[in-house]
Amino acid sequence: MTISNLHNMNKLLKWSLTAALAGFLFGFDTVVISGADQKLQELWNSSDIFHGSVVMAMALWGTVIGAIFGGIPTRKYGRRNTLIWIGIFYSISAIGSALANDPITFAVFRFIGGVGVGVSGIAAPAYISEIAPAKNRGRLVGLYQFNLVTGILVAFLSNYLLSGIGENDWRYMMGVEAIPAILYTLLVLSIPKSPRWLYLNNQKDKAEKIIRDAYSKNDADELIIEITRDKESNAESESIFQKKYSFILTLAFLVAAFNQFSGINAFLYYAPRIFEEGGLGQSAALLNSVGIGLTNVIFTFIGINLIDKLGRKVLMYIGSIGYIISLSLISLSFILEWGGIALPIFLFLFIASHAIGQGAIIWVYISEIFPNHIRSYGQSFGISTHWVLAAIIPSFVPFLFGWIGPGIVFAFFAFMMVLQLLFTHFIMPETKGVSLEELSKKLIKN
Repeated sequence: MTISNLHNMNKLLKWSLTAALAGFLFGFDTVVISGADQKLQELWNSSDIFHGSVVMAMALWGTVIGAIFGGIPTRKYGRRNTLIWIGIFYSISAIGSALANDPITFAVFRFIGGVGVGVSGIAAPAYISEIAPAKNRGRLVGLYQFNLVTGILVAFLSNYLLSGIGENDWRYMMGVEAIPAILYTLLVLSIPKSPRWLYLNNQKDKAEKIIRDAYSKNDADELIIEITRDKESNAESESIFQKKYSFILTLAFLVAAFNQFSGINAFLYYAPRIFEEGGLGQSAALLNSVGIGLTNVIFTFIGINLIDKLGRKVLMYIGSIGYIISLSLISLSFILEWGGIALPIFLFLFIASHAIGQGAIIWVYISEIFPNHIRSYGQSFGISTHWVLAAIIPSFVPFLFGWIGPGIVFAFFAFMMVLQLLFTHFIMPETKGVSLEELSKKLIKN
């Protein structure tokens, strides 16, 4: 690699990493509530249904709204400008949640943060996929997931360290997120706009300047020609629900749906509670949650380093098989009351399977399969599917655990992962190493 190419790659990496920091806030915001979960229920004397569906799940419903409508600002105002507003939303949410004195006010501010989460799942992967070279796209977009799981780890660790520092320790758990949120908002001001978005909005000169600043001359010339041809061959007013995009929509829907039917968000939201259900004390449960976060980071790092080498399908095979084994063992450990160290080991295996499989590919896959001119709306469809299920499933976890027990709940998740394995083998096409423009042509032909 020449010095010039290395300089260009470093520049793309810097831009991608900055945008991907939205994932850190996503992960932190999603999981930080787990440390305050049972304390808030006791403080406000909430029923299981009210606590699960309002206090705990309101951020998820905000995420659903952000995911459904996030394609609009991402397309209209640009990927970068949308990322700036995401940082502002996170900051307001963190400060407001920490200062709340009743469950409704708390839920409103959690809802605002949730909107930021939903929109970030569209804007950040879209931005990175649109500036990344095809051969490195999986790894660079994967930085979003790596930051996400790092945010989860830091949230678990933060909860553990802040737990017990006072009667209102939950306020510190919720409020500390404002620090990275404000820093992120300032950092994202330094990155350029997406060149593909600039092309779509008839700002060709600005787009070409950014491309030539980040790519070698030959690569820049080829990319400019490809983007220009793609823009000329597609009508900007097209809908994602046209018949020719049905296969792409099916892929986005199934990848997103299976992600949640693994039970991943249900577990992350209630990790301490699940450990306690398995017989661990509160302190041990919080400490094991930190271990879960660390496992998530390690195996996500492995996944994003393999995604452009082995491809998306191979990682889905590995993850699906790992899911089936781990979820079946988790189910049996509850049903047969194995106790001891068995449950934490099985849960660690579950997280490792998720991190190297679905966790590593979901944001990459959904951001790359749609054509440039409908990418933000297509992502909105896929991510909305993900978050609607992510809102529904965790909302009922406290109720289902009390009604049918954790063993049956995890057995259902294991069955769904058998279906994911079949989807991966028979339906899911490989996307590694293909330019966005060429990839959309191939998928439309399917």
